[in-house]
Amino acid sequence: MAGAFFEKIRTQAEAQKLLSREHFSVDGTLVEAAASLKSFRPRRKGEHPEDEDHPRAGGRNPEVDLRGEHRSNATHCSRTDPDALLAKHSPGEAARLAYAGHLLVENRHGLIVSSALTPAYGRAEPEAALLLLSQEGERQHHRLTVGADGGYHTKEFVQRARALGITPHVAEKARYNAIDQRTTTWEGYAVSLRRRKIVEEAFGWMKTVGGLRKLRHRGLAKVRAIFTFTCACFNLVRLRRLGAEPALA
Repeated sequence: MAGAFFEKIRTQAEAQKLLSREHFSVDGTLVEAAASLKSFRPRRKGEHPEDEDHPRAGGRNPEVDLRGEHRSNATHCSRTDPDALLAKHSPGEAARLAYAGHLLVENRHGLIVSSALTPAYGRAEPEAALLLLSQEGERQHHRLTVGADGGYHTKEFVQRARALGITPHVAEKARYNAIDQRTTTWEGYAVSLRRRKIVEEAFGWMKTVGGLRKLRHRGLAKVRAIFTFTCACFNLVRLRRLGAEPALA
C-alpha cells in the first residue's frame, strides 16, 4: 500500500512535468531503530530474542555495563529488533542500532523518484543506489547522470553505473580517482555536484517533520513501509509548495 501511494504521487508529478528525466542525485542515511544498545546481546544457539524477559535478564530494563565489551553484528543481535544492525555513518560517530535508508531524487525540484530501505551493512549504500538507478534507467530508456558524494566513488560503482547507461558524477578523491577529465571537465559535472546536496533536504524533512529521527516500528517489513510512506508524504508537501510558486522559465 505504501508503494502504491508513492507511485500515485510520483505519477502526479510526472503529469505536471515537474520531474527531470535525465539528471538525478543519490544518497543514503542511517535511520535509528526502535531499540536500545542494551538489547544488543550475544547470539546464543537456540535462543529467541524474546528471551530477554527471562527473570535472569533482570527485567525489561536491566542495568548493563557495556564498557570494554567487543560487540559486532556477527556475534550480537538486538533482542528488541533483530533486523536492526549496529552501524555508524562516519568514523567519528557513535555506533547505534539502525537501518539504512536510500533516496534517488531528480535534480530539478528535489522530488524523490525512488527509495529503498535495507539493513545497515557496509555495502548497503552503493548496492541500493545501483538498484534504484537500474529501475530508473528502465523507466527513461536514455542515458542519465547521477550526482553522489565521495562515499560512492569506487571503481566498482563507477563501472557498474556506466554499464547501466548512467554517467556517475561522484565527488573526486585526492588519490585513486575512478573518473577522469572526460567527466570532470564537462560543465554538467559541476552542476551535478552542486545539485546533489538537494537530497539532504529530503532526508532532513523526513527525520524532523516526518518523524524518522528515531523509528517507532520494528522489523524490516514495517520499517520499509513507513520509510516509503514518508517519502510519498515529502513529495506531496513539495508538490503543494511547487504549485504555489511561479512557473520556471
